[in-house]
Amino acid sequence: MHEEYIALALAMIGVVGLACQWLAWKLRLPAILFLLIAGIVAGPITGMLQPQQLLGELLFPLISLAVAVILFEGSLTLNFKDIRGVSKTVWSIVSLGALVSWGITSYATHWLLGFDWPLALLFGSLTVVTGPTVIVPLLRTVRPNTRLSNILRWEGILIDPLGALFVVMVYEFIVSSSEAHSLQVFGLILLVGVGIGVMSGAAVAYVLRHGGLPEYLQPFAVLSVVLGVFAASNAIESESGLLTVTVMGMWLANSRDVNIQHILHFKEHLTILLITGLFILLAARIEISDFTVLGWSSLALFVVMQLVSRPVSIVLATLRSNLKWREIGFLAWVAPRGIVAASISSLFAIKLDSFGMSEANLLVPLTFMVIIGTVVLQSVTARPMAVALKVAEPAPKGFLILGANEVAREVGKAIAKYDCRVVVTDSNWDYIRQARMAGLEHYYGNPISSHADEYLNLIGVGHMLALSSDKHFNIMACMQFLSYFGEKRVFCLHDNGNGNQQDKHAVAEEYHGLSFLGGTVSYKKLASLISQGGEIKHTKLSENFTFADYQQQHKASFWLPLFVVDQRGRVQMCADPVNFTAKEGETVVSLIKKTA
Repeated sequence: MHEEYIALALAMIGVVGLACQWLAWKLRLPAILFLLIAGIVAGPITGMLQPQQLLGELLFPLISLAVAVILFEGSLTLNFKDIRGVSKTVWSIVSLGALVSWGITSYATHWLLGFDWPLALLFGSLTVVTGPTVIVPLLRTVRPNTRLSNILRWEGILIDPLGALFVVMVYEFIVSSSEAHSLQVFGLILLVGVGIGVMSGAAVAYVLRHGGLPEYLQPFAVLSVVLGVFAASNAIESESGLLTVTVMGMWLANSRDVNIQHILHFKEHLTILLITGLFILLAARIEISDFTVLGWSSLALFVVMQLVSRPVSIVLATLRSNLKWREIGFLAWVAPRGIVAASISSLFAIKLDSFGMSEANLLVPLTFMVIIGTVVLQSVTARPMAVALKVAEPAPKGFLILGANEVAREVGKAIAKYDCRVVVTDSNWDYIRQARMAGLEHYYGNPISSHADEYLNLIGVGHMLALSSDKHFNIMACMQFLSYFGEKRVFCLHDNGNGNQQDKHAVAEEYHGLSFLGGTVSYKKLASLISQGGEIKHTKLSENFTFADYQQQHKASFWLPLFVVDQRGRVQMCADPVNFTAKEGETVVSLIKKTA
């Protein structure tokens, strides 16, 4: 019966976790919020889930290994080449701003809750980290202006690995200070962590660079190395493992001539699995009495963090920027906490408790309270505040184009002429390289991957146009983005060919938005027209040159209407070429090929 209970409990964690992830996707809110609530309901409220009884002595090792993988995955995204163009404002926020926030929060924790200084400093460092997993869903809902969106997005991307490294360093110092010769111990932890991290990162990069492993084994091999060096570092010097995997990830992310995209994708999927299970288990370990012990002082601390710590840090970090006071006010309000804070606080609480720091058990409920409080408060108030401060973007009119092939590039350039943000995305590097040379904004990767969920910037984008050569992938991607953009703003290029909509292999239109060009023109047809000299031309209609005149002018040529631009500058894609029409003052954009 015990074995059956364990199997059933683990299966239910997976099912509940999936439901939480789906609900978060549907509501465009951070998944961590629903995972924590599910864990609290399953654990302390109903008593249905008891992690300690479920996993016994395996609980702590599993948490340690899961946190190691999460930190490694976060550090693997910190490629210094990608962040060279990040503004000085962002760097100021993640450096000076983070230190100011750490200092104020730590002092308030010590003064309001009576925490010893080491524990107060650790909590302050934990709550510095925001992260893209909580920021990106919030930005998609709030839609602040482009400058604010980029600042908040890059703050989350940078503070995730850098903040995690900072938290680990603070923790290592606390652990070493509890022993004799604390500086010697701390130095040894740094030496082992950085040394093994660099050596393991360099070794893995060398093997990948020289093709020492087949591609299908590379993700598994890297995961095995991460777990191995984590355990080995801890065996050599206690508590150095987290520093090791963080340094290893950063080294590997910045190694030359090493393609880590497929490794990163594997780690992202694995991280989702680990986060889903880990957060439910961690939340289930919380005791309701812990929140009672914290009392009203914890709410006072939350108010200080929201109304003092974040605003002061932002004001000081943006003193020399050209941001307006309205923009600074919005930045001062938005800082939801996320994955790093929740996962690391639980691990450190268990470890510090074993060192005799009884107050460490309060780290978890206090951190979870801050996470839930910031996510809920800012999800509800950020949009009204953006509107009130007049920093909210109008309805987005840009386009996400699936595919960076020649057809997609030509259509993308045509749309971009009308002050629309255009982002092309593809997993083919040659296509992306040509898109970059054409001056198009691009995303290299799968747009429906978990990596894209965090790093594909869709600020100002309100439409999707699927133009890849794979019609099945087009439909699948459209189904993914249908709930995000709406069925009237998603267009899919697919050729119904000789079949009909009732065919058993056809996908119903309500599942992939509108058919671009009526579903009668294939990718091959468009590519053939362009290769044979077809050009995309823009013609503005007027009282003296009507749509009938336009049709008459191109009567001897093959022309295919792509989209029309109305008098307000809005781009409307052609969903029905047969019944296509345009009015006076509108601009017709067509693919035209002169016939002999």
